[in-house]
Amino acid sequence: MGRLEITAGFHRIEAEVAYTDPDRQQGLMNRRSMGQNQGMLFVFPFPARHCMWMRNTLIPLSVAFLDEQGRIINIRDMQPQTENSHCADQDARFALEMNQGWFSQRGLKAGLSLGGINRAPAPR
Repeated sequence: MGRLEITAGFHRIEAEVAYTDPDRQQGLMNRRSMGQNQGMLFVFPFPARHCMWMRNTLIPLSVAFLDEQGRIINIRDMQPQTENSHCADQDARFALEMNQGWFSQRGLKAGLSLGGINRAPAPR
């Protein structure tokens, strides 16, 4: 997986980029921790109402679903080791997983555009 710097307002995020099927399927499974401003950007092959789950994921996460321009559609909190579906409210092209509460603690909400998304690799 490659890495990409993303900005959310004046906050900087160091994101691993999951742009292949195996990387998207693995996601953040089996990790015990993640740095404060680190996350994972999922790049989907096409816009759709993508959903995420937490099978074998050990840390609580928040996921922001993003449109093709990198604008936040909605944010969902997800509990570790669950199989509930957490879905985009409308067609999303990306999903950004961060430690749970990261977005709310910074006052980041739907409608905010994230910088750097345009540099994400093309999905495979």
